[in-house]
Amino acid sequence: MGLVVRMVLCAALLTACTAQQPQGTGQGDGGISGGDGGTGSWWQPRPGTSWQWQLSGALDVTVDAGVYDIDLFDNAPAQIAALQGMGRKVVCYFDTAYEPGRPDSSQLDPYKGNPVSGWPGQYWLDIRQPAVVNVMKARVALAQQKGCDAVEADDVDSRTNNPGFPITAADQQGFIRSLAAEAHSRRISFALKNDLDEIPQLLADVDFALNEECFQYNECSSLQPFIAANKAVFQVEYTSGDLAAKGATICPQANALNFDTLIKHVELDAPRYSCR
Repeated sequence: MGLVVRMVLCAALLTACTAQQPQGTGQGDGGISGGDGGTGSWWQPRPGTSWQWQLSGALDVTVDAGVYDIDLFDNAPAQIAALQGMGRKVVCYFDTAYEPGRPDSSQLDPYKGNPVSGWPGQYWLDIRQPAVVNVMKARVALAQQKGCDAVEADDVDSRTNNPGFPITAADQQGFIRSLAAEAHSRRISFALKNDLDEIPQLLADVDFALNEECFQYNECSSLQPFIAANKAVFQVEYTSGDLAAKGATICPQANALNFDTLIKHVELDAPRYSCR
């Protein structure tokens, strides 16, 4: 092969590889970013990202939001693909505590601890056990198989909730880091759910925050490191009454903090009031 031909082929290959690098989504939602600031090629949501969180009831796909947070087990790959075909990113929810009736629940029976307060049938798990970690990693793998863009792992803050095991800060942080690393190895982003006490230690390992009721408990200042790092804070306050009325009180505060706040019913059905 002549020198000129080799040079032409090399130039063509370089152009093709460059064209295939991950790009932003270009979906028109200023907070959605396809890049990650140079740490990998998974999606990382930025402040100003519109979102919907629905874990119960028939999924309402008409909500005008750039991100849908939905149950990992209850939604088929076709549903996830349909949302993505409409320009949405999909966050897939799973619980790191024991829930009855999940396809892999029986694998977790030997590792159940104290009940999760307020949620009948749910139990804290001994997250120190490799078998528990492996089940959760398998759930992350399932999220990848289904096409999820991110995962929301619930109840990762067992240490301060009387789990029935002597869970240390090192245990809990190691557990969360292992799941985040598993997600990133599969090009999936990872949310830190609540666990405000460990934000300083975990901020660099996770991609965005999902918080429940920081205004209710006067804890919102703990989430500011996410905003400073240009990582979205998906935040929810609950009400049993009128969503808009609750929003009139909460939204000015949430917007001032640059949070992406929703007002929802605790059942996490379709209705929502978005602060922006």
